[in-house]
Amino acid sequence: MEFNQQESEQNSIISVEDSQIKLAHATLKTPCFISPKYFTETKITNLDNLDKISLFPLSSQDDIDILIIGTGSMTQFLRPKQQIAIQQMGIGVECMNSESACRSFNLLLSDIRRVGLLLL
Repeated sequence: MEFNQQESEQNSIISVEDSQIKLAHATLKTPCFISPKYFTETKITNLDNLDKISLFPLSSQDDIDILIIGTGSMTQFLRPKQQIAIQQMGIGVECMNSESACRSFNLLLSDIRRVGLLLL
């Protein structure tokens, strides 16, 4: 799936393939984390591996208040305890399929929101 070009100094998503994400300035393999000014490949391979300890190093690189989690071709959801733990960090969280997550990330990024994207 191709996306329109966004602002050059932000990490907008240009295209999404099964295991690869193209940003304006880089190409990442999934799983990965992307925020407006930071990106990295991660070791969080599924929702069961997501907790405060694994999320903090990612979210602290670029202050975010919304986390979108792309869970592949099918939407999966966090357990209630996981969702509460992330909300206690001051971060709202939404899970959706990866293509929808990428579109939502670009939209929120263009609205100058502090958004993070975790693609599994």
